[in-house]
Amino acid sequence: MSTTMPKAGQVERNWYVIDAAGKPLGRVAAQAAVLLRGKHKPTFAPHVDCGDHVIVINCKDVVLTGGKAEKKYYYHHTGYIGHLKAVRYDTLMRTKPELAMQLAVKGMIPSSSIGRDALSRLRVYAGAEHKHAAQKPAEWNF
Repeated sequence: MSTTMPKAGQVERNWYVIDAAGKPLGRVAAQAAVLLRGKHKPTFAPHVDCGDHVIVINCKDVVLTGGKAEKKYYYHHTGYIGHLKAVRYDTLMRTKPELAMQLAVKGMIPSSSIGRDALSRLRVYAGAEHKHAAQKPAEWNF
């Protein structure tokens, strides 16, 4: 028996929908990261981008546990001297829940060209509606 290595052109990409309503932010992001990398497939190889497309819906209904909504901050720098901005996660979840989910998934993906390609296959929506019904995405339950 010999081991076969996947080739970049032979990868079959499926579409999955994850419903984040009532689930912890980190658990949804971890499942999305696994699907984006392709680690759920038996043909996974770390040097080949063999992940799938992921649609995350209902991000506005995601749960932050352990008081993280008040204690955790999202920091970004504007590029000007002394302009480090901090936004509390309860404010971020109220105004831009899609950004919170994208940041969580981005932190779980490698910082390489394979990771950047994987993040381009992530679609995040605050509500239950998405515009990818033509791809016939399958429901991913965990």
